[in-house]
Amino acid sequence: MLGLLFMTKKKKRTLEETVLLIQQGERELLNQLIDSYKPFIAKTVSSVCRRYIYESDDEFSIGLIAFNEAIEKYSPDKGSSLLSFSEVIIKRRVIDYIRKQTKNQHISIDITDPLQEDESPGTVIVNELSLDEFQKKNDEQLRKEEILHFQQLLSTFDLSFSDLVENSPKHADARKSAILTAKMLVANTELKEILMEKKRLPIKQLETMVNVSRKTIERNRKYIIAVALILSSDYVYMKDYIKGVLDI
Repeated sequence: MLGLLFMTKKKKRTLEETVLLIQQGERELLNQLIDSYKPFIAKTVSSVCRRYIYESDDEFSIGLIAFNEAIEKYSPDKGSSLLSFSEVIIKRRVIDYIRKQTKNQHISIDITDPLQEDESPGTVIVNELSLDEFQKKNDEQLRKEEILHFQQLLSTFDLSFSDLVENSPKHADARKSAILTAKMLVANTELKEILMEKKRLPIKQLETMVNVSRKTIERNRKYIIAVALILSSDYVYMKDYIKGVLDI
């Protein structure tokens, strides 16, 4: 059952606490957790394939593997719940799988042709939309979900998108400098913990590590925090934006 909390002798464990135990070697809990969340996995995979997914389908197997991957990679430091994190991983892996299948089959796109009985799930999708359009729509959906999740994470730091717009460095060099400062912060375990746990930028420590004045760090504080959060999380599209700024 979705949302199931695993029991201990004295109290209930949260989902995230169960995942931590699995990561520490409690492998028996892994099978229990995956079995309990099969409906969630099927629902997530179905949302990508746009049809009901059965446990016998290859796409469902991809979803199971992706959910296991999310359990292994999950960290509460990333600022998201396991379900939010695993949903992103599952959708990406299923989309990658469909893309590979359609590419390997050398499918000819002709949306006027009647649906053939032996068509695969990937063929069905491609017959409804061109492959490019299918990728665009899924990328757009994942991008929206990523933005919504990022908004929620920002709110825990008492920040919003409007704050970032107002406080974003105006010049390219200043933006690059702020991003590099954020990268140095994330690379330092101690400073990253201060940011995540105390919800504040360790300006004093950063000042000794970067070739930027304290005044500049303070002026770009909100922007640096936002970039650090992006770099610390599984935000593919926002990381692409950061790469674009650095490549200017």
